[in-house]
Amino acid sequence: MSQRKTIVSSFILFTFVVTLFVFADGLAWMNIDIEQHIFINIRLPVLLTAIAVGGAISISSAALQILLRNPLADPGIIGISAGASLMATLVLLTGSVALLPSVFDSVTYYILPIACFIGALLSSFIIYALARKLQASISAVILAGIGISTIAGAIIGWLFIYAPPQSIKNLSFWLMGSLHNTNFTSLAVALPIICISGALLIRQGRKLNCLYLGGASAQLKGVDPIQLERKILFLAALLVGTSVSIAGSIAFIGLLIPHFVRQLVGHDNRVVLPVSALMGASLLIITALINEWLFDMIVPVSMLTATIGGPLFIYSLLKQPSVLTNANRD
Repeated sequence: MSQRKTIVSSFILFTFVVTLFVFADGLAWMNIDIEQHIFINIRLPVLLTAIAVGGAISISSAALQILLRNPLADPGIIGISAGASLMATLVLLTGSVALLPSVFDSVTYYILPIACFIGALLSSFIIYALARKLQASISAVILAGIGISTIAGAIIGWLFIYAPPQSIKNLSFWLMGSLHNTNFTSLAVALPIICISGALLIRQGRKLNCLYLGGASAQLKGVDPIQLERKILFLAALLVGTSVSIAGSIAFIGLLIPHFVRQLVGHDNRVVLPVSALMGASLLIITALINEWLFDMIVPVSMLTATIGGPLFIYSLLKQPSVLTNANRD
């Protein structure tokens, strides 16, 4: 399939999935006041969150995989999401204890994205430093990411012990990912950050192509690899941190989508990045529809994405075993 056809097909799929979500319950929301209220105040924030978070995670993962020269560089696996989740846990638990509920709720929308960004950025630079020190060895970077995730998980576990009982249930559900924790106030803060950061990251597609042959080759083409790497890390951390701040930690999308897209369109990041954003958003909207149609309760998003993404990822590996071969060589 040609690159142009793939871009058009991915946009058609995205449009179809959005339309399916909007009209999943028919046209009642256009005519009945109560249905209109439910759609505008509950279902529309879920849709916007799915589009923003699915696109942000997919596009940041696609860029990180090139930056770290690692096809398994998913924010959840290499510890970036864990750093953001740790900072979110600190804000949610300590803030709810230190401040009055009314005061805390009013400032959370602004503090949480900043805290998650700081956590994701710190994790990103640690992973980046380790990747350079270990010469971008795939197994070493993955093990380092597991170590960071383990440390962050341990700290979160200790915080749970001393957390107020009423906070533990909501926080546990949030850490497993949820599209239902947002409203228009939080989205008004998060959406501009994600849109601007995503657009800036897509613009780096041509320069990312220059990194395929290493930093020296990139310099010969007029690209400063150090400056580019720092910019990619900053933008990816901003995308992941903001996503975690509104939807929690969502697994597997960043691992599955870029890998699947590269099988369709090749390795030109000028195409891979925007198509990954569209496909990631479409997948997360589909999980929201599955959650709505098949379950009477709200199921954590990570459970659904892992259930859908795991078999698909194994299938894609079987279709392209060279990924595993390259990993073993590294």
